[in-house]
Amino acid sequence: MRAARGKRSVAASLATLALLVVAACGGSGGANTSPPPDGRVPSDARVLAVKIDNVAAARPPTGLDKADIVYVEQVEAGLSRILAVYASAVPSVVGPVRSARETDLELLRQFDRPTLAYSGAQSRLDPLIEAAPLNALSPSEAPDAYFRSDDRAAPHNLYLRPGNIPHAPSGRNAAEDIGLRFGPPPSGGKPADEHTVRYPSARFAFTWSTDRQKWLVEMDGTPSRTADGQRLAAATVVVQQVTVRPSVFKDRWGNTSPYTETVGSGPAVVLRDGKAYDTEWRRDTAASRTSFTTPDGKRMTFASGQTWIVYAAR
Repeated sequence: MRAARGKRSVAASLATLALLVVAACGGSGGANTSPPPDGRVPSDARVLAVKIDNVAAARPPTGLDKADIVYVEQVEAGLSRILAVYASAVPSVVGPVRSARETDLELLRQFDRPTLAYSGAQSRLDPLIEAAPLNALSPSEAPDAYFRSDDRAAPHNLYLRPGNIPHAPSGRNAAEDIGLRFGPPPSGGKPADEHTVRYPSARFAFTWSTDRQKWLVEMDGTPSRTADGQRLAAATVVVQQVTVRPSVFKDRWGNTSPYTETVGSGPAVVLRDGKAYDTEWRRDTAASRTSFTTPDGKRMTFASGQTWIVYAAR
């Protein structure tokens, strides 16, 4: 267990910590335990979540095309960061890996004790990570699982080798763990060939490819590719309207870290098979899964393959 660094001097952090401790002891995830000293994850761990850098200097990413779910969230200065979730397949290398945020802890409560790989966190956030029902795995817990690449400058050059944890693929899509359903598209939907999501300092565009039958990803006006040249493409894209508010945390330059509320309800647009479907998302508690329903009250179905969930401010 990591030693807590710094005093819990902010009342809001204390309140959040208390809630997470209660959740960890009595919630669906059970009490939190640290990974073994050698950095191995529990043998029953199924889901691996990796926090991935997404500024221009960090691109192209490695291993992102193998993720089951790609979450996109807003961070400081209006930029974006990615949380990639793996289960059905796990690449040999993933990255570049960056630091965790408070938003990740609530988001990941949907999964059953996932492993969170991240580069670290500010000391005031450490107690919340320790109390969360997940297996926290930073370089201090698993030094043999991380390495620095010499092809780009720090801090954008930290990578994870999941095989050194070890974390094996399960063959089952992680989206099924949180109740997402795959199947034929529902009736309705409007033809769509492009959808754009804008953050204050970032932009994502998804363009339908009839040849590949997927949504091609662009970031900040540039086609997105992996380190080996593969074009990033999603079978399903969810643009989920959420509340994004200031948190009590700031980065080293004094920028306030935004907090994305993933508990609640609101509208969402689901893109699949060249169509856009208006849906409603709902998540009653942090321990609940997120459901997506069509206007007629039926569960939305997703196309088989990688799902991108982009959190967009209301």
